[in-house]
Amino acid sequence: MRRRASRKPDQAEVNMTPMLDIVFILLIFFIVTATFLQEQGFDMRPPPPCEDCPDNPDSVVILVQIDAENRVFVNQRSTSEDRVLAAVQRIRAENPQSAVLIQPNDEALTGTVSLIWDDMRGNGIPVSIQRSNEEGN
Repeated sequence: MRRRASRKPDQAEVNMTPMLDIVFILLIFFIVTATFLQEQGFDMRPPPPCEDCPDNPDSVVILVQIDAENRVFVNQRSTSEDRVLAAVQRIRAENPQSAVLIQPNDEALTGTVSLIWDDMRGNGIPVSIQRSNEEGN
């Protein structure tokens, strides 16, 4: 009987260096060509003073307050968050130069503030946000 000489099976090796080079080149390409979005935040400055304002400064600013229970008040009158725009437009019909000042409580939902902000900006009404100073508001 003849014995066969035992040979080691051929082992194939794959060189990973070129593959890593390609991966890094693609990574650099995607980073360089990526567009980064700039998110727009809320403008926290109060409305600018108008030159043709009436003598009564309270009639110029429409105050929208949001309390801790997420109730909405337009010039001290309770309303729903969906009806804020209609209430503001009624007030602006009498005084078209009026600006809106949103005064949310720290516990108010951000979604409510954002909804009112978007409604005002979408209809061309000047709007700004000021943090509520009172503990009850």
